[in-house]
Amino acid sequence: MEQELTREQIQWERMLPAEFRQAQAKLPVLFLPLGTVEWHGEHNALGLDSLKAHELLVRTARKAGGGVVHPPLYGGMGGLDKPATVIIEGEYDWDNVMLRPWIEKLCEEAVRNGFKAIIIVTGHYGHNQQIVVREAAVRMTERLQVPVLGVPEYWLALDAGYWGDHAGIGETSLLWHLHPDLVAMDRIKEDPDYGVTDEIEKGSSPELGERYAELITDRLAALAGQMLQWDEATREAYADSERTILRMQLKGWRQVGPWEFWRHMAYTGMAEYGKLLLENKFSEIARRAKLHREQPVAEGTESP
Repeated sequence: MEQELTREQIQWERMLPAEFRQAQAKLPVLFLPLGTVEWHGEHNALGLDSLKAHELLVRTARKAGGGVVHPPLYGGMGGLDKPATVIIEGEYDWDNVMLRPWIEKLCEEAVRNGFKAIIIVTGHYGHNQQIVVREAAVRMTERLQVPVLGVPEYWLALDAGYWGDHAGIGETSLLWHLHPDLVAMDRIKEDPDYGVTDEIEKGSSPELGERYAELITDRLAALAGQMLQWDEATREAYADSERTILRMQLKGWRQVGPWEFWRHMAYTGMAEYGKLLLENKFSEIARRAKLHREQPVAEGTESP
């Protein structure tokens, strides 16, 4: 049985040059984690977003048997008006002048350094953060002629019931599994927001976080290998499907608000995005995204 890769054989900043060359030769994929520092209740570490994205990608690289994980970014678009939170650019800023150029430059540098595919996972997913990350990934896919995926981690586990939240059951469970020493559930009762009910306290668990983490990393590890094999037609079909999703997000933002529209993905089958992505069914992803874009949102409707 092949020995599990150590962090020194995966994390760019901890590698010696020979280890970098070996990891890249095994799998020429760069894994790029994004996040921020932001209030996540009294019960979670402030760096939750970057911490979970980084650890998920470290575990992905181990499963994939190679690749290199870039150090995580602690800075993004949006953030709560709470203590110990850094807001680099506003949640609703239409013009992005920091995050997008940073992502694009890193992608250019990745290709210059010999990587053949790039996977960007953002653990921070304010609405415009999601748009900018996906937009930059599609642009770099076309500009650099290598596949670049840009996605929030919860998109890869929608069909497992993880719909994305902020310090709620999903995020708390993930951090609890990935970094158990960074969750203090006994403190949630002191929180005037997250502790107003016992929903998070009773619904979160390391076991639930493990279920989400395993599905996310399984899918990303398999996808990393696939992306290296995509021909030009497949890569273009992928980029077209992601652009269709972008149009869906932007139209929803303008017409009914960023989250009101987005919460209804399940009703048009977008919950299967992770599964369809792994099956390379890009035309089906585009079809469902187009359906979601055109389907009016029923007032008062809630996601499952």
